[in-house]
Amino acid sequence: MSANVKEITDAQFADVTKSGVVLVDFWAPWCGPCRMQGPILDEVAAAVGDKATVAKINIDDNTATAAKYGIRSIPTLLLFKDGQVAQQFVGVQRKEQLVAAIEAQG
Repeated sequence: MSANVKEITDAQFADVTKSGVVLVDFWAPWCGPCRMQGPILDEVAAAVGDKATVAKINIDDNTATAAKYGIRSIPTLLLFKDGQVAQQFVGVQRKEQLVAAIEAQG
């Protein structure tokens, strides 16, 4: 994980997502597709710079947030705009699609 992607917890989640554009990856270390998504998120974070925050939350360690948002399969990525879910992606996503979604929230 690069310095551009924040690892967050249940306790930090509301604060991180309350304002601006935030892409959150719900993942687990044992999930193969989640490990494939990781380097893509690093590229997305580098591409969007200050336009958005890119974060990851481990659902094994942070069950409350995963339950709150009804995460049933991983990787699931939620795109937040000022604390509200603007878009949801399930499965491994391409960099271009995620960057376009973030820029659309602009």
